[in-house]
Amino acid sequence: MAYDLEEQEQLDALKAWWNRFGNLITWLLIVVLAGYAAWSGWNYYQRKQAAEAGQLYEELEKAVAANDSTRVQRAAADLADKFGRTAYAEMGELAAAKSAFEANDLKTAQARLQWVLDHGSDDYRALARIRLAGVLLDQKNYDEGLKLLDGDFPSRFAGVVSDRKGDILVAQGKRERARAAYQTALEKMDKGNPGRRLVQLKLDALGGSEKAAS
Repeated sequence: MAYDLEEQEQLDALKAWWNRFGNLITWLLIVVLAGYAAWSGWNYYQRKQAAEAGQLYEELEKAVAANDSTRVQRAAADLADKFGRTAYAEMGELAAAKSAFEANDLKTAQARLQWVLDHGSDDYRALARIRLAGVLLDQKNYDEGLKLLDGDFPSRFAGVVSDRKGDILVAQGKRERARAAYQTALEKMDKGNPGRRLVQLKLDALGGSEKAAS
């Protein structure tokens, strides 16, 4: 079918435009398509990583329930090694630290918590600092424990931090400072927090006032 003059002029204009901009548009399309492919591939990889990490974390939880410390430590190590960028690795390290602490393996507990401090997100790092201070308390390394509890914490941890400070100060024989720490813990904890009862018991043992619990 023959083109009329107007159609031929439009075709010639299109060819001229394509000759001028065609390569640029082709490269732009390649870049966009490559970016989309990379984004899709990354999302698939992330989903795959999360699924595999979740399965391994389930194995860790089963080991915790069975009180199998060896399996717990092995699963936590695998999570950190293979899926260190997932939240499962952080949770696994905290669970493994607790398991080691309960088995009186303070060295392993300290190493697991240190991993979270080095690699974890803010909330997990806050938990690790508090728990590591507890490990240092058991090791009678009081000054280092207090140093860990200094500095900024997310506000929701304020009560627990003060409670742990009180524990260390009691161990140091600094009763007045411990009493002040426990009182601060009560002030910072929500009224419905069941931990308040234990803090009040500690405060009472130091001669704290009943008013602090009201």
